[in-house]
Amino acid sequence: MIHEHSKLLLWADLAGTFLFAVQGALIAVPANLDLLGVMVLAFSTALVGGIIRDVLIGAVPPASLRDWRYATAAFTGGVIVFFLHPYVRSIPAPFIMTLDAAALSLFAVAGTEKALLYKMHPFIAVLLGAITAVGGGTVRDVLLAQIPNVLRSDIYATAALAGATVMVAATKLRVPPALAAVSGGLVCFLLRVISVWQHWNLPKAFTG
Repeated sequence: MIHEHSKLLLWADLAGTFLFAVQGALIAVPANLDLLGVMVLAFSTALVGGIIRDVLIGAVPPASLRDWRYATAAFTGGVIVFFLHPYVRSIPAPFIMTLDAAALSLFAVAGTEKALLYKMHPFIAVLLGAITAVGGGTVRDVLLAQIPNVLRSDIYATAALAGATVMVAATKLRVPPALAAVSGGLVCFLLRVISVWQHWNLPKAFTG
């Protein structure tokens, strides 16, 4: 029987993979990329963060390259956007932002959970949770020759860090694993949504 931790990790990873693939494809289509380009950006946005995490903790080959369900979820999201783009684009922006916040939360939780399973130090587990959540989007922006949004937009990576921190803290306090994951994911999700709603941003360097 699959361990409870493994089940939680798998479903959080797959759900986040699909949602981030949709987000990556939504950015690829207006950039006038062909089908292959859309699939590459969907795959990169959805899976590169997890691949980086797995390589760093020594879980190789990465889970997303060993389990066909990850690639299937990513390509399914890309195909849906490519062929149904006019309908997908008609979805209200707040709803898309909410889906993105949900994907961010799922990946932050899944990345942190896997790092803890591999006995990483709590501080490193928090960092790996954030890398899992924002790594794919960073690579996506680099492929599009843009400054990564995570380096210049509103509260995003910070939300992932906060969620991962809450999850690690709850785990250390011996909160049940599922409740710790839900707590961390909820903090990440709410911080991201509220920051967009209230236009919160991290301070920037004063350039005069």
